[in-house]
Amino acid sequence: MTDKQRWTADLIPDQTGRVFVVTGANSGLGLATTRELARRGGRVILAVRDEEKGRRAVEGLDVDARLLAVRRIDLADLDSVRAFADRLRAEQPRLDVLVNNAGVMAPPRTLSPQGHEIQFAANHLGHFALTGLLLDLLAAGKAPRVVTVSSINHRQGSLRFDDLSGERGYSPMGFYNQSKFANAVFGAELHRRLTAAASPVRSVLAHPGYTATNLQMKDTSGLAKLFFGRVGNPLLAQRPERGALPQLYAATDASVVGGEFIGPDGMGELRGAPTRVRLSDAAGDPGTGRRLWEESERLTGVRFPAL
Repeated sequence: MTDKQRWTADLIPDQTGRVFVVTGANSGLGLATTRELARRGGRVILAVRDEEKGRRAVEGLDVDARLLAVRRIDLADLDSVRAFADRLRAEQPRLDVLVNNAGVMAPPRTLSPQGHEIQFAANHLGHFALTGLLLDLLAAGKAPRVVTVSSINHRQGSLRFDDLSGERGYSPMGFYNQSKFANAVFGAELHRRLTAAASPVRSVLAHPGYTATNLQMKDTSGLAKLFFGRVGNPLLAQRPERGALPQLYAATDASVVGGEFIGPDGMGELRGAPTRVRLSDAAGDPGTGRRLWEESERLTGVRFPAL
């Protein structure tokens, strides 16, 4: 990627023979990512909460259906994450790219089956656990990568380690920002640990800018739904096909190295072609990374092999 050449999906190299897992793949950014990967010959496992919706989504794609498989996962439920990983391990000898894309945005306070605040559970803990459970499959892959999708909102977030569940005070957008901050912290800490272990797996972060998806409408509470769904989307948001470009670039471009953060190149990083963007200093702090990692291990019961 250069300043003279704005990257598009047409520049994705041939992905024949590569195996991808994309979470939240039945709509929005995940579906756009799945479509482009399969168009380039990649085999994509759509990790979705609702298998029927996933199958309907597959039927609407103009790609070879033999390259697509739908599997159920509820990222907010750690038992479901383990079941998905167990099935994948039984079916696949290796995995080349894991795209941690799925997300929940600004719902009323809700707890996961394990008692965690739903956004922290689905957006961070589920992806943390999934990555750890699949890391050995990734290590066997070709140019393997973990792409974790964060947000420009990570710069407004922080980790409330003394109240991660929001029991003593809950704000829908505040806890969304916390979960996206956790994604960014996790991606950076994973990169540090993979590097220290001389692992072939690369950890890369991406964010879509401001993109019109079901995320802003499905579970979002009152005022946030009004702004993002009725006001902001028509005026500012780009389509999922454009919003997916940073994570597609992070997943496929040969120039990407571990630890990079890819986002849109437009004003405020709201829209545009993929470019390397800045991770907040707070999200890149190694002390915060270690603390989140240890807390995530405790809350999920997942330990990463050799990290």
